[in-house]
Amino acid sequence: MRPQDGTSPSPGEAAVTGDLFDPACPTRELLDRIGDKWTSMLVKVLAEADPPEVGFADLARRAPGISHKMLSQTLKNLCRDGLVARRVEATVPPRVHYSLTDLGRSLDGPLGVLRTWAEQHMAIVDANRRVTR
Repeated sequence: MRPQDGTSPSPGEAAVTGDLFDPACPTRELLDRIGDKWTSMLVKVLAEADPPEVGFADLARRAPGISHKMLSQTLKNLCRDGLVARRVEATVPPRVHYSLTDLGRSLDGPLGVLRTWAEQHMAIVDANRRVTR
């Protein structure tokens, strides 16, 4: 049985290249996730955190504008994808801490390049938006 594009045939084997134009392509789903503004912001916050673990409430403070529901949902997805690790302290109430995994840290660089590009080109994009309104 041949694996779907963008998946590894078995753990440790190289992934095949996906077809971004195929709605069923797993690469497309991953790009949707990492292209989300909250993912980019949370990866940056966690990459710059010292100590490297950040509690849920502290993440909410460091990511202005994100609702608790969206923060929870984004963190759940990032944990599921293996980009973020979750640790629960057995206290009352439980304290939950998040940190980037090695895979998550490897995403910080490429997202940083994209953030830099956006900062360098935002004035041009804004000007184009004003012209086409």
